[in-house]
Amino acid sequence: MANPEVVTSSFPQEENGCTFNQNTSPSEELLLEDQMRRKLKYFFMNPCEKFWARGRKPWKLVIQILKLIMVTIQLVFFGLSNQMVVAFKEDNTIAFKHLFLKGYVDQTDSTYAVYTQTDVYNQIIFAVNQYLQLRNISIGNHAYESKGTEQSGMAICQHFYKQGNICPGNDTFDIDPQIETECFSVEPDDSFYMGTLEENKLNLTLDFHRLLTVELKFKLKAINLQTIRHHELPDCYDFTLTIIFDNKAHSGRIKISFDNDISIRECKDWHVSGSVQRNTHYMMIFDAFVIVICLTSLILCFRSVIRGLQLQQEFVNFFFLHYKKEVSVSDRMEFINGWYIMLIISDLLTITGSILKMEIQAKSLTSYDVCSILLGTSTLLVWIGVIRYLSFFQKYNLLILTLQAALPNVMRFCCCAAMIYLGYCFCGWIVLGPYHEKFRSLNVVSECLFSLINGDDMFATFANMQQKSFLVWLFSRVYLYTFISLFIYMILSLFIALITDTYETIKHYQQDGFPETELRTFISECKDLPNSGKYRLEDDPSASIFCCCKK
Repeated sequence: MANPEVVTSSFPQEENGCTFNQNTSPSEELLLEDQMRRKLKYFFMNPCEKFWARGRKPWKLVIQILKLIMVTIQLVFFGLSNQMVVAFKEDNTIAFKHLFLKGYVDQTDSTYAVYTQTDVYNQIIFAVNQYLQLRNISIGNHAYESKGTEQSGMAICQHFYKQGNICPGNDTFDIDPQIETECFSVEPDDSFYMGTLEENKLNLTLDFHRLLTVELKFKLKAINLQTIRHHELPDCYDFTLTIIFDNKAHSGRIKISFDNDISIRECKDWHVSGSVQRNTHYMMIFDAFVIVICLTSLILCFRSVIRGLQLQQEFVNFFFLHYKKEVSVSDRMEFINGWYIMLIISDLLTITGSILKMEIQAKSLTSYDVCSILLGTSTLLVWIGVIRYLSFFQKYNLLILTLQAALPNVMRFCCCAAMIYLGYCFCGWIVLGPYHEKFRSLNVVSECLFSLINGDDMFATFANMQQKSFLVWLFSRVYLYTFISLFIYMILSLFIALITDTYETIKHYQQDGFPETELRTFISECKDLPNSGKYRLEDDPSASIFCCCKK
């Protein structure tokens, strides 16, 4: 063991790295090896051990705990605000369906249709009359869109084949597939009542043999005043409503669909009395403080990653000069802390989301969905990052070690299982799609099969299969039984066994010791304890927010 006094006097060189020379004497080489071992051992210490070794305060740990609390509080406040926005959108959509769709009943969107020509005309005239009488019948704060001094109207368009002569009785038809469009508009300042079907003040005539679709499109505006009760400034909403009568199939059933395209914008002229404005400023100050905390965390984590890469390069050079060997890739990756990279990503997302949230509170932007994705993802990563500090304890570290060790095998296993899964998806879609609602599209098929793997809704999947074709019905039984047997009893069991085997291996390693790599073997020769005083630097500064843990 080198003289501790000599080692201590040479440690100031540690911050700039050791200088290696092939012509050094054996005693100097031993001294350099001892310094490198201490440097590496210090790098892989946990925050408490680093505090004992050099008295460095665990600033990153404090910052992460503070950030965890503040980001969670920020997310809760934004989540409550976002819930009001979503609820307002959904309530307005339901209200519009009841206002403009004749005889509409909740949760009947997929079956809402008309079957006679009279019903089609009645539906159109009903929607137009409701639109013109909106001021008198709506209980919401809805209004027409204004364009200067005028108000935008309702556009009524019909799309039809250019020419068509269809005679099903004679099995003959003559049709030109080119599609033409005719449109006209109804202005809000027109008569409040467009008449009955017999009066037909719309002067609308539909040729149902050639008709493809009829679209009624109009815009309405509203203001979400419920946010005032939660001390937030209201938003102004633009609703672009489209009622579509779909006759593309010419099957005798015209489906009616209602689409509501919603956009949120800043109100042009507003004034709110009371404390709403002051509370908004307090929230913006809180968001600014969150940005400062995350920016500090970002700098500290980025600095630690850079120092890890510098130490990696220093160790690679040292190992090559002293042992004429290359450091393995796995040992090189030990210096790259994935937790810090995840925290850096989380900090970037939080900073971006907080800036966007401040713009939303100032009513300069209305990107609620983008902001919720950024803040939600960042909070998820922050909470996952807490596991890093629990991993310093052996019993809590079992989950992380198991996931880390099993990940390569799990990825290879999932790639093979995905091939079988995709094969069943395509097969179910093409064969069972026309006869089962859960197999109508590839996305729905994938969701249905994934639910079956987890044991959900099995009986309904079997029972809802139509029996119009006995061959397809028989195929569906073979298809479902083989899929459930293969994935639940074989593939899922093998997947669990793969994780369990890794778990048992990690438990065995924790009892008998993990396999030693060249890096860990090299470090283990340093027997100095963290509180031995041999890790301290002569010019070690005692208090600086950036002189935190190097790891």
